[in-house]
Amino acid sequence: MTLADEVRTARPGTSTTGTSTASVVVRRVRDDEHPAAADVLVSAYTHDFEVSESYRQSLGAVGRWASEHEVWVAVPHAEADAGHGTTRVLGVVVTPALGGPALSPLALDGELDFRLLATHPDARGGGVGETLVRHVIGLARDRGARHVVMNSGDQMRAAHRLYERLGFQRLYERETRVVETKQGPTRLLAFGLDVAGTDARAHAGTSTDVRDGRP
Repeated sequence: MTLADEVRTARPGTSTTGTSTASVVVRRVRDDEHPAAADVLVSAYTHDFEVSESYRQSLGAVGRWASEHEVWVAVPHAEADAGHGTTRVLGVVVTPALGGPALSPLALDGELDFRLLATHPDARGGGVGETLVRHVIGLARDRGARHVVMNSGDQMRAAHRLYERLGFQRLYERETRVVETKQGPTRLLAFGLDVAGTDARAHAGTSTDVRDGRP
């Protein structure tokens, strides 16, 4: 059985924070999980793309991300409350800290942005990425944000299909940011979601329990 199969067939457990579905719990990363979260980020991005060494180092800097923002991890339901060092991290996403600054220049007042959405290659196909995005939408709703926004590289087509399925739309007029990559200068795509108009669409067919999850 693959890790993705385990995610699909996992039974509900008990979660005290974050987002809970039948197979996955999303909660704040623990200090002892920083190496595992870093492995997910590096493995996910280098599995599909050629990244620079500086970007690889940024991906692995989970401690820095967690100290400045909020790092959320998706873990198997049955392992959500396991002891330190024994929980598998399946996916990761980073959001701004409550009351803190945005992650990127894209986010305007009243918007919540996210970065570094990643599912470990061995866990793909189990809905981990979708659960993480739904969690971000729930955070935005709880915090009174009007929109969820993010930048994405034009080569990240699987992520784009997920965003579109959940109701995100391209923000063509805001695609002004250009970054240097190993392939040369790249203009980042921008996506946005109207939180107020997505209650039914973004959460249909789920049993998601969204809370802020701060200690």
